[in-house]
Amino acid sequence: MVAPRVLVEGDSDRRALEVLARRLGVACPEVVVMQGITNLPAHLRDAGPVRLLHDAGESDYVARVLARVLVDVTPFVCDADLEDELIRAVGVPGVLAVVEAQGERGRYERMAQQPAQRDRPDHARLHRWLGARSGHKLTYAGLLADAVPLDDVPAALLGVLGVGSGSPASGRR
Repeated sequence: MVAPRVLVEGDSDRRALEVLARRLGVACPEVVVMQGITNLPAHLRDAGPVRLLHDAGESDYVARVLARVLVDVTPFVCDADLEDELIRAVGVPGVLAVVEAQGERGRYERMAQQPAQRDRPDHARLHRWLGARSGHKLTYAGLLADAVPLDDVPAALLGVLGVGSGSPASGRR
């Protein structure tokens, strides 16, 4: 049987999966970075089973693309996106500890005190922090994947790695 390829939207998704596979003691599948979900059709031209990791906001687009292809695709959906999944899995105190360990707590606190951020919950501020600076998503994807308690690895990430309780999104083709 051919091992499924894994399609992900960006480099941060691949980094998180590589770290989690290592920590879980499983072989990391071939992970193909699509450089954005709109490149999905081009990556479905090759035959063979595919697992797809994507953000919830992309579900309608993914469904439209999958309705037009004959490739065996099993989609796995991050509730909002990868960063949201990792923040929830690690927890706000854990993410702040990772930010602190990177020597960036002061930068985070300055961002958190900006008028647009002050009244937002910590989870939302951390989500913004991860996307606010070039390279943050990639760097923190690996760091947060390394910090996730193995019992709390998000189901979408387990599923795309082919581990235990991960469940595919509805609409498997």
